[in-house]
Amino acid sequence: MSVINELYRHFKQAIGITTDSRNVETGSIFFALKGEHFDGNKYASEALEKGASIAVVDDKEYATGPGCFLVEDALKTLQELATFHRKKLDIHVIGLTGTNGKTTSKELIRQVLSTKYKTYATSGNLNNHIGVPLTILSIENDIEIAVVEMGANHVGEIAQLCQIAQPTLGLITNIGKAHLEGFGSYEGVIRAKSELYDYLLSSEGKAYVHYNDELLMKLASRLTKETYGSDNKADVHASIIASLLFLEVKWNTQIIKTQLYGDYNFENVMAAVCTGISFGIDPLDISAAIASYIPVNNRSQLVKSSSNTIIMDAYNANPSSMLAAIRHFRTGDAERKTLILGDMLELGTTSPQEHQSILDEIRNKFEMVILVGPEFLALGDKDFLAFENTLQAAEWIRSHPIRNACILLKGSRGIALEKLTDYL
Repeated sequence: MSVINELYRHFKQAIGITTDSRNVETGSIFFALKGEHFDGNKYASEALEKGASIAVVDDKEYATGPGCFLVEDALKTLQELATFHRKKLDIHVIGLTGTNGKTTSKELIRQVLSTKYKTYATSGNLNNHIGVPLTILSIENDIEIAVVEMGANHVGEIAQLCQIAQPTLGLITNIGKAHLEGFGSYEGVIRAKSELYDYLLSSEGKAYVHYNDELLMKLASRLTKETYGSDNKADVHASIIASLLFLEVKWNTQIIKTQLYGDYNFENVMAAVCTGISFGIDPLDISAAIASYIPVNNRSQLVKSSSNTIIMDAYNANPSSMLAAIRHFRTGDAERKTLILGDMLELGTTSPQEHQSILDEIRNKFEMVILVGPEFLALGDKDFLAFENTLQAAEWIRSHPIRNACILLKGSRGIALEKLTDYL
């Protein structure tokens, strides 16, 4: 019996898989993965003591006693096990990637598909070379459709994830400037994200494509596809009728009143509509599902404090998403518009010029602007308040209270702008 076949036998009897010994449950399988600053092999015995059925290790030193399952490479084995499991699942898998909007689109699509089908979707941000295998291994036999989010920060990663998830359908939300440090250039981002289309083309899959996005339409030119957007030529088309606070969309005879902030969420909504139509879901159910979705985790959230209205969009940021958020915010009718912007991380050598472009965009256009992070601070622009970190920014806000303002918080997750909400 091969290693994967034997391991799969254990997997079918287990209650789940974990790579964190702190989360071991009785009857689960523990994979001892290694990272830059940790070695899961050291926690194998602890995992077994907590009730793990087996601990998959790749270091002989820790493969002692019953329950240890020694392999050459624990990560590679996890990926091979997920690939093996995927091949046994006769279901549609929607592979989803893009620079912005991945998680919002994923959750909207899950919400829509769940009205008719037993649907599973990526949990949290499990979208990398470890997260995707864990997602696939979490798909149970009664699932009819899986929505698998795939992230990447270097060329070749999406291609690898496609070999594991084996999507039958795919969606690239958009392609913008992000993770330039890993991709090397915007062209590198395009190559990396389009690996999903390459896989779908080779496997005769189908893509959902934003018709208004010329780049995506060009990249998907040879693919079987269904299109969505605001253009009447799109297979599924609609229009924005309001977006000053919550986005409202007119689709055929229906008005979809979302709980999403910003017109830049239009394409995420339409991706979910297009997917729902593709799977034969009643339009009324599609509209109701989208209208009931409430964003969480600092993604396009509208929060009212005792003093201000706060738009929380601080889970992630890159030049394209930052500009979209700023430009939409500027069109709103709030009287006292305040921007609190955090650094955009992982931009590599382009970081100074990209941050300068943001400052050029916002100069003299808002009641108040507060910048947080070393990248913005290093520019030394005297037109703006700039702080090294949220702690310093919070101290300033505490002594200079902001009242009766509409505030947009936008920045990369690593800046942790959400820490400022207690002072707003």
